[in-house]
Amino acid sequence: MKATYRLVLALVFAAVSIVLLVPTLVQPAPEWWPWKQAIRLGLDLKGGTHLLYGVDVDAAVDATLDRLVTDVERVLREAQVGAATVERQGKTLTAKLANQDKRTQVADVMRQQLGAILVEQPAPDTGGLLVYGLTPPEVQRIRDNAREQALQIIRNRIDEFGVAEPVVQAQGSSEIVVQLPGIQDPQRAKSLIGRTALLEFKMVAQGPDAGTTDKPGPGIQVLYGRGPSGAREPYLIQRRTLMTGDVVTDARLSQGSITEGTAVDFTLDARGTKQFGDATRANVGRNLAIVLDGIVASAPTIREPITGGRGQITGRFTFEEAQDLANVLRNGALPAPLKLMEERTVGPSLGQDSIRRGLISIGIATIVTIVFMAIYYRGGGLIADVALVFNVLFLIGTFAAFGFTLSLPGLAGIALTIGMAVDANVLVLERIREELTAGKSARAAIDAGYERAWAAILDSNVTAFISGVILFQFGSGPIRGFAVTLCLGILTSLLTAVWGTRMIYDLMTTGRRVTTVSV
Repeated sequence: MKATYRLVLALVFAAVSIVLLVPTLVQPAPEWWPWKQAIRLGLDLKGGTHLLYGVDVDAAVDATLDRLVTDVERVLREAQVGAATVERQGKTLTAKLANQDKRTQVADVMRQQLGAILVEQPAPDTGGLLVYGLTPPEVQRIRDNAREQALQIIRNRIDEFGVAEPVVQAQGSSEIVVQLPGIQDPQRAKSLIGRTALLEFKMVAQGPDAGTTDKPGPGIQVLYGRGPSGAREPYLIQRRTLMTGDVVTDARLSQGSITEGTAVDFTLDARGTKQFGDATRANVGRNLAIVLDGIVASAPTIREPITGGRGQITGRFTFEEAQDLANVLRNGALPAPLKLMEERTVGPSLGQDSIRRGLISIGIATIVTIVFMAIYYRGGGLIADVALVFNVLFLIGTFAAFGFTLSLPGLAGIALTIGMAVDANVLVLERIREELTAGKSARAAIDAGYERAWAAILDSNVTAFISGVILFQFGSGPIRGFAVTLCLGILTSLLTAVWGTRMIYDLMTTGRRVTTVSV
């Protein structure tokens, strides 16, 4: 490509970069300006809230064991191997057989039906007792899934919460980082993120077997909720869960009765519709407790079978409470409890101060580099300075074009890029000096300088780029921000420091008799 065409292409890149940067430099951007998206700022520059959660993955294992109690009972019942009761004891499931002669048959059924997730454990010397534990691969799968599901659910909840440009990412094996730019009062966000929202449908106990609140009967538990008067009221609830919230496909706000206020309508999937229909058909006239995180939200009377796959939760919610509840149910319940391990709030004034100090640092680094190159390498240094200005322009323009988030470590990466950009020019200019000293003509010295310096330039930049990729792959948060800036800076510096400066030398020497080069 001729030098003139390359110059036109470079000027087009520069013009595009300027167009992309105007919304960042001029806020708000003019209505007629073709680009409206400003550079995204990270939490340390914009201000906001940083939260670090730990996922209780062991609780997810315990919850799986609780669910398996019903599954094991169902498998044994369908296999018709005799009556058996299953109980969870610590990290194991214990199956008690009414007929000890069925032990071998039960073991075979368990191995065939649930062998992938349960393995038989040593049991007391009793013919009618079998003990099972989760297999190690299944335990690891549950732990990994708990973190990944929690990560996705938190992302969905934050998205619907309305936070602009949040950061939600995994850290380590059981931690999740949440950054909420612009949020200075994170209380509601923390409540929404950490809410387990375990939705359960259970029957309210009745009759003499229910017992009392002081002494509940077997299989009965005491839960609390708001009574008709709004006061805290105890309920006797059967422990067996008829259905959980994992069958809920949608949840929306609706207007309840005058006394109940805002309600939440929910829709069930096919499995939930059948379960709900069977449960309500078998319990017409009884009260169905809708239990949310261990609290009875409401306990309506079942007037008739509900087979349409729809229901309503009322509990004298405020509008905000109902909105958050619908959000949580719609996006799913957390598979395990979260523990808030760290919380930091960055004020907007501190963020602005960081931006100011960062820009001052970049400005000083740029000015010192430009002055040094101009003094030490004279004309060649000025050409490198022009390339340096274009490099910074292209780098920041890339951030604006692709929506990358600029953080404080990112500003440090820009300052580092400035030094790396002139480093390539230093290698080239020193090589040109050597070629001129050896007696070569100006044009031959330029060609040889670029050709012989290229290997060293490529080697240093490739190794730095690989380091940046590793930082991005295994780092998190600010480290990734630095890695992105480093890698982009390497690419733009190669473009300007090698391709750009060579273009200028070609323009200076093409068609002209040049006897010397100012280096």
